[in-house]
Amino acid sequence: MTTIRLAIVRQKYRPDGGAERFISRALEALDNSGLELNIITRQWSGEPKPDWHVHICNPGGSGRIARERGFAAAARQYWQQHQFSLVQSHERIAGCDVFRAGDGVHQAWLEQRARIIPAHQRWLTHISRYHRYVLSAEREMFHSPKLKKIICNSAMVQNDIMRYYGVAEDKFALIYNAIDPQRFAPADGAQRRAAREALSIPEQACALIFVGSGFARKGLRQALEAVAATDRYLIIVGQDKHQRRHQALARSLGCLSRVRFAGVRQDVLPYYHAADALILPTLYDPFPNVILEAMSCGLPVITSQRCGGAEFIEQGREGFICDALDTASLRTFAAEVPSREQDATMGEAARQRVSFCTPAHLSRQLTTLYRQLLS
Repeated sequence: MTTIRLAIVRQKYRPDGGAERFISRALEALDNSGLELNIITRQWSGEPKPDWHVHICNPGGSGRIARERGFAAAARQYWQQHQFSLVQSHERIAGCDVFRAGDGVHQAWLEQRARIIPAHQRWLTHISRYHRYVLSAEREMFHSPKLKKIICNSAMVQNDIMRYYGVAEDKFALIYNAIDPQRFAPADGAQRRAAREALSIPEQACALIFVGSGFARKGLRQALEAVAATDRYLIIVGQDKHQRRHQALARSLGCLSRVRFAGVRQDVLPYYHAADALILPTLYDPFPNVILEAMSCGLPVITSQRCGGAEFIEQGREGFICDALDTASLRTFAAEVPSREQDATMGEAARQRVSFCTPAHLSRQLTTLYRQLLS
């Protein structure tokens, strides 16, 4: 069997990023499948595996557009010179063989963002050179004759690309992210008690967890408003430059004593163990890993219709879905979701729903896709 020389392109490789976790889980699963793994990146954080080949392409440039454009040109030049078997880009760079749309569709995100920003910011977005650059790069890449396949991590993203860019359905491969079900498993009694003690959450209380940085996009305001009207606790894992504003909001809503700001955590597992459900009323999210992690830990999920993870949820079975800004429904769902102690049925259904999303399954799907493209 000939070795596939696979190049994966990601501008900044951060071990804690969602796209990077997809890449590392995929690459770890692919390690023994006749692949030579190459990463083309501008900046690498963390330790690569000994058999991964990391290629730094950092042409510099002042300003965000110059840096992105410079990296795109340098990465393309590098992969053309080295003639890899397949180039899979996680950035909007025309000329790749495979594009993984892990960041979703920029046009779709701007439409959702327009719902929460003032009129003058909408006007600034419309004339922004950066947004115009991203939209142009997105359009050029989706219409590139070299593009053989688009990997989507949700049907929502696939439908968005077809709607905005008229790409034919046979160009897509729907491949969900992977989760380690042994690591992300429901808490036993002792783990739950220890995790709650550390956060000063009463044993009998029902606690929701919110995980994500970029609080406005992920919907923390709506989560706080939903929880404020109930007796639920809220654990917040993540960071945002406007954290104080959200703390002030919790105080004004009278629920600050039931809210725990935990900051960024390398290991989120104990926080899932302390919780009874995940709440993520995100404005737009292709398919956040936190949905898989929470569901695998046996937590039902409350999320929005514009979250790719919503396609894993049947209303009232594995969780609840509504519009990201529908605070009344979020409040109802927050009040309805039971604590694990009281009733674990929804949590068990959630864990069962994601049980097929294993690294081995992801590896098989990717290996099959790569072999198809090369035959």
